[in-house]
Amino acid sequence: MFGADKGTAGALDGKRLHIGIVQARFNEAITDALFQACHAELLALGVQEKNIAHVKVPGALEVPVVLQAMAEREEYDALIALGCIIRGETYHFELVANESGAGVTRVALDHQLPIANAILTTENEAQALARQVDKGRDAARVAVEMALVLEQIG
Repeated sequence: MFGADKGTAGALDGKRLHIGIVQARFNEAITDALFQACHAELLALGVQEKNIAHVKVPGALEVPVVLQAMAEREEYDALIALGCIIRGETYHFELVANESGAGVTRVALDHQLPIANAILTTENEAQALARQVDKGRDAARVAVEMALVLEQIG
């Protein structure tokens, strides 16, 4: 996602945008921090509080279906997926990481709607904690930038 090593987008103005956020509750302390950083950055970019919708779901596998429902409403300029998947001892990590990521991408492509995917996939909790704020901010910036890009070419 957006970061110092990937260039800067210049001034982003989100004041006209409507943004939807879907947050997984699993690993909720981390996803709450992701949301808080994301929300604060959206506000800093000019997105109005009344134009930010926030929905919580049980886990990362449930995120894509709510993203799809939001996309079908055609009310949002961009969506944001927030979650945290930490590797465990079984294959379940790969299943959840792969399927949630594929679902997010599918919704974005099917609806031609930008979705910033900030579902963290980490080896351990320390890695998730180290990324939660930056990735939350990054997700907000990606969502706003991509909404503006699609508006410009549309």
